[in-house]
Amino acid sequence: MTEKKIIVQFTMLTFCIAYFVSGALIYLGQFGFSVHSFVQSLQQFGMNIPFAIYILSPAIASFIVLKKNNKIADFKEWLKTVFYAKNNISIYLFVVTGLVLYFLIHIAVSGRTEMVLPFYMFFLSLPGNLIIGGLEEAGWMYILQPELDKKYGFILSSIFVGVIWLLWHLPLFFMPGTGHYEGLIDFWMFAVQIFAFRFLYGSIYKISGKGRVFMCVLFHTMFNAATPVFGILPMTWAGTIAANAVIVIFSIITVVIHDKKNNCPNGQGG
Repeated sequence: MTEKKIIVQFTMLTFCIAYFVSGALIYLGQFGFSVHSFVQSLQQFGMNIPFAIYILSPAIASFIVLKKNNKIADFKEWLKTVFYAKNNISIYLFVVTGLVLYFLIHIAVSGRTEMVLPFYMFFLSLPGNLIIGGLEEAGWMYILQPELDKKYGFILSSIFVGVIWLLWHLPLFFMPGTGHYEGLIDFWMFAVQIFAFRFLYGSIYKISGKGRVFMCVLFHTMFNAATPVFGILPMTWAGTIAANAVIVIFSIITVVIHDKKNNCPNGQGG
């Protein structure tokens, strides 16, 4: 019962924060206010603290709810759990493999061969993408998806969180200044990617070991940093379907193998 309460509290608080702040930003957009993310415009970051709060809403809600329910003692313990990076090298290789697999297939199918930005921008943008993107998983994968996985299994929990994650992203399509609002990202192609990546995050969490969120944070950070470098956005259906279909299959196979090795029922626990 405690776990159910935490799930409900986390989800409600995340959306209360996200929709309140994004609603204000959408309203201000009518008067010329335009959002620029930390990565896009460091100089204007001070003007976009509300946008940062929106993006960080899962992480903020995670800390508040876990502290309220005595699951953590303080902010230091929360940070220590989120950034617990000690893991087998094979898990790091799995994260990199998932990243490379996605981009290689997308590039091959879409026919894009050149990089949009110099490769060193990938490394320079990692800190910004940790804040604006990566730390989302401090909520989705610290609380929501693992708890739903316990009750519904890997596939259903991935789908459920996919729906929630898509709804959480929805305000971006109405917020002036974002790539979503400017039409750079097609909503339905983006939705396909959203669902596929929940499968991948779920598989990363399972093989990382219970309670280890950092590898999901790392993948999310690296993916957001790599996307503008390679210019791979969900813009073509061929690239979107091919890359994300492989990601889903890759994730399910990984979980099936992991569960068999650990004598877990298929798609349950781990």
